[in-house]
Amino acid sequence: MSSHALFAGIIRQATRLLLPSDCTTCEQPLTDDPTPFFCRQCWGLIRPLQGPSCPRCHRPFASPFATTHSPTHECHDCRTRAPHYSQVWAAYAYCAPLQDAIALFKYRGKVALADTLGTLLAQALPADLTADLLMPIPLHPNRLRQREFNQSLLLADRAGPVLGSPVSYRNLIRIVDTDPQTTLPRSARLQNLHQAFSLRAPVEVTGKRILLIDDVFTTGTTANECAKVLLKAGAKDVAVLALARSVDAGMVPDAWLPPSAFDQPHALRI
Repeated sequence: MSSHALFAGIIRQATRLLLPSDCTTCEQPLTDDPTPFFCRQCWGLIRPLQGPSCPRCHRPFASPFATTHSPTHECHDCRTRAPHYSQVWAAYAYCAPLQDAIALFKYRGKVALADTLGTLLAQALPADLTADLLMPIPLHPNRLRQREFNQSLLLADRAGPVLGSPVSYRNLIRIVDTDPQTTLPRSARLQNLHQAFSLRAPVEVTGKRILLIDDVFTTGTTANECAKVLLKAGAKDVAVLALARSVDAGMVPDAWLPPSAFDQPHALRI
């Protein structure tokens, strides 16, 4: 353990003695738990998704036999509306406690979680993942001023050294201040992002393999619009790396859920 990590642990324990706090997910008192805002038991529930999945977007399939006889079988969305990105890697299910952590990080400014979430992302990187350039999904300047940071950039900064790839955060920009995608029905999301992204220096991506970085992969509409802009500028390939992905509740094994999920129906927030 580095001296910095040791010092941070001492400060965290002292703070919890003076200002007791509870785990965000299970609401039990925190003691010497190493992860900010979460107890060991809850944080230990976060594990990569396993089993058969779509070969393009890696959305989990319900049946363990889904790809037994057809290894290249794609999900319905990828078959009917082929996306511009070539691959999606999003290792974890977007449910508590990871969803709680992302909400604290993204909406409540708990940037102390950036290293912890970055570590989760690094631990789940595919062994054969390579990229010439990492690009975080950009925020519009108005939203960036409100939030004061881009959560996708903080994750990209932590994935870059692991992959040995530089991070480009000024080139891909959001030029339209759209409504948040989560507030819109699926049918309206594509139109909402039409021509919402642009490149300041298209030549930077020509012939490059680009890896888009995001915190949560939901429908893929945002990543798809970014990929379209990058490919039009001459990018060789565009893939997506996200920390978590939305999945159906039935795809999350019970063993991954905190005890409160069985007592409070709202605890599993997919």
